[in-house]
Amino acid sequence: MKNLLSMEDVSPREIYEIISRAQEIKKGNYNKFSSDKTIVNLFFETSTRTKSSFEMAEYKLGIHAIPFEVSQSAVQKGESLYDTCKTLEAIGADALVIRHPDVKYYEQLKNIKIPIINGGDGSGSHPSQSLLDMMTMYEHHGRIHDLKVVIVGDIIHSRVAKSNATALEKMGAKVYFSGPPEYQDKTLDVPYMELDDAIEVCDVVMMLRVQNERHDRRMSMTNEEYNEKYGINEARVARMKDDAILMHPAPMNRGVEITDACVEGDKSVIFEQMANGVFVRMSILEQLIQGDEDRALEKSKVMAR
Repeated sequence: MKNLLSMEDVSPREIYEIISRAQEIKKGNYNKFSSDKTIVNLFFETSTRTKSSFEMAEYKLGIHAIPFEVSQSAVQKGESLYDTCKTLEAIGADALVIRHPDVKYYEQLKNIKIPIINGGDGSGSHPSQSLLDMMTMYEHHGRIHDLKVVIVGDIIHSRVAKSNATALEKMGAKVYFSGPPEYQDKTLDVPYMELDDAIEVCDVVMMLRVQNERHDRRMSMTNEEYNEKYGINEARVARMKDDAILMHPAPMNRGVEITDACVEGDKSVIFEQMANGVFVRMSILEQLIQGDEDRALEKSKVMAR
């Protein structure tokens, strides 16, 4: 891989390579980069887990991480995303991690020569989240192929739902969506299933946050009504399969799509997902930056012949 932009561009072999390497890193089998590397983290949308996780991954690998403050940048003067990235490339950045509100913002960055990692584009894609989710599933079930996974909630606004559906189906899992009719996305070829049916047959139940900031109006029901109809609670957890796991990419609306008791209950692997995010992102950084070095070395050898 030269970039990580969307799970549509990642092959099953590459997915397994990233997960396998992340598992080795989790055991402590990694080294810091031997030469100085610098990454700029450009987050045009707010973030806790993704931004902090990338920063921790960069720190563990000995990478210099430069924070990007939108409010203090030339973006405030009207500078384009392309010119911002081109500037950072010119001053010596080795890679860029970008979160941006525009879907497929990366299509305007095709002339950027350094690796780009998509930290989330609007309601489009979130590839590193998908990879850490699959790592967590793989660790608990020993496989991804043939797993039954239901993704529940605000599907239409969720980049996590789209990325996971794409990647899991590539890996041979059976994916279902569930949630309120007004939050469904009919453009995606994924079957819908009632939550009360899904929790009894699925190996993975993944809840999604209701993204009120992307809606034109607030929910038409109370938090309690939403949880009763479309959320996870102790009664539903009790009906899950014995080896099923409960996931959530977070942040969570506690008491809406998931109750407090379920967040850290026996089925929940939510905080394990967060921990795995560091190892997966270290694996991604290793592959992209080391791969970029290898390509440059090969190019120099060819030119010297």
